[in-house]
Amino acid sequence: MPNPAISVLAEAVQYNCHVSDARHGADDSLCIYLMKMREYFRWEKHLPYGASLEREQVGAWLQAREQLWEELEEAEMRPIEIDGQRYDPFDAEAINSQLTPLGLVYSGGLGNRAKPHFVLGALEQRRSSEGYSVFVVAREYARDLSAPPAMTLGRTIFVRRESLRRYLWEKLEGWRWHRPDNALGRAFACYDFEGALEASLDAMTEREIKTLLLHEQGEYAAGQRLGEDWNAMLMTLANTPAELMARAVRDHLADCLVTLPALAETGEPASLHCYIGTLTGMRQHLFPALRDAYETWLESAATEAFMHAAEQGRTHWEQLAEEMLGLYRRHDGETPNASPDAIRHLVESRRL
Repeated sequence: MPNPAISVLAEAVQYNCHVSDARHGADDSLCIYLMKMREYFRWEKHLPYGASLEREQVGAWLQAREQLWEELEEAEMRPIEIDGQRYDPFDAEAINSQLTPLGLVYSGGLGNRAKPHFVLGALEQRRSSEGYSVFVVAREYARDLSAPPAMTLGRTIFVRRESLRRYLWEKLEGWRWHRPDNALGRAFACYDFEGALEASLDAMTEREIKTLLLHEQGEYAAGQRLGEDWNAMLMTLANTPAELMARAVRDHLADCLVTLPALAETGEPASLHCYIGTLTGMRQHLFPALRDAYETWLESAATEAFMHAAEQGRTHWEQLAEEMLGLYRRHDGETPNASPDAIRHLVESRRL
């Protein structure tokens, strides 16, 4: 990144990433936290995936980073300044209006547990379709500890190629510990990771970025159905089991609207294995019929089971989401603390 002005901008974005991490770095379990920090170190030092990491070097970096976070725990986010104009760090639309001509792209939004996520990167592609815009981020110049491969903010979808590639690498590393015979292992078996790591990661990323985009298109469609109250509800559920459930319900709705029908139509084994293999525990818990569809497909190679699951899911998850919103609206302003428990019990009773 030779342009000094871009370097200054990256430093400003990275500062807000540090503040976000200072507030939320301890959200994960110790095991997941250490794994994320290990890969964060690899990203920051521009090390290849296959490179061994020196324990003492990583330890010293980890200690310094945690000390920085302690200093920033009470700090405020800084505005993003471009050509003398200051922008709120969450005003991605205004910031991108200035950065896109420079070949850059920026995203700032809230993820799980209301954690702010920021990224500044090289703009690989931008396109518009059916009322929304898609930005594909290539190399990332600034990011926080947790780097979601994609995020939908309003009418804009951000897809992060580098973060997706790193996410797949982390999944591969985790799977290699015990090499279970599962959906994720079958996805990796579609590539030559033992003989050509980098090329296989590139090929898998290229294929799965399409699935990622399908999911975000589904997120946009789900957002159109559920309205702004859904995001307000998520804020009241932050840091509760009900938040994980609500996000899983919306993810399932998004996938039943777009992702699953598209994957079933193409019937691409690598993507179907990867899709099932990367489902979170909460999503698997709430939608066991999806696992049944996968087992049926393994036995018959016919994708109709996925189509059937998507058809059932579209109605089920949208109705459930509307009922969740009804509970939120009923409790909002009256007994708001009751809303998370009521929603949790409702979702648990409506597994599919």
